[in-house]
Amino acid sequence: MAVYDHEEQEQLDELKVWWKQYGNLVTGVLLVVALAMAGWQGWNWWQREQSLQASALYTLVERAVEAHDAKRVREAAGELIDKHGRTRYALMAAMLSARIQLETGDIKSAKTQLEWAQQHAAGSDLHDLVNLRLAEVMLEEKSYDAALQALTAAPAAAFAPRYAEVRGDILAAQGKLVEAGKAYQQALDKIDESQKSMDQPQQQTAYRDMLQIKLESLALAGDKQS
Repeated sequence: MAVYDHEEQEQLDELKVWWKQYGNLVTGVLLVVALAMAGWQGWNWWQREQSLQASALYTLVERAVEAHDAKRVREAAGELIDKHGRTRYALMAAMLSARIQLETGDIKSAKTQLEWAQQHAAGSDLHDLVNLRLAEVMLEEKSYDAALQALTAAPAAAFAPRYAEVRGDILAAQGKLVEAGKAYQQALDKIDESQKSMDQPQQQTAYRDMLQIKLESLALAGDKQS
């Protein structure tokens, strides 16, 4: 028993020596870890709170849209952008507001909202849609070169037909009928490519028919000019 006590005392003495050498280091490491965990938890809590607040404001935007209150939509979207501009809710609110402002004829406000969205949508899956909507607004205000510029980046495959179509609309508005026809044909080709991989290719038949009409209308316009 005495031998056991002696060995145990030796171990305690070794532990004391070790702690004297490394105790402060261990305490410091544990403190850093504890602070890091507390900071991480605090950050997550803050992120959740921001998301909840942004979600609540976005609900106000949606309600204003349902009420067809363009002024309230613009104000609620503006508040959401000011307070939570880094969230996805802000992007969606800007796009919703732009649509409502455009429907009420306020092209300037619609463009402002979409330009903000374009600046903050990099890396987002909404980026292609924002560019497309901005190009359509610029087409409405006859800013043709800027509209074409908004469509320069290659979009995801799902947006390729619409990008080509709107590019054709812009070129047609400029009187560049040959180039517009090429753009519409490109849109048709993109649809044909996508239909090969679709289980129900008839879903895009109506859209394809509409593009074909645009292409044929260009041909008629070209004949009249000649």
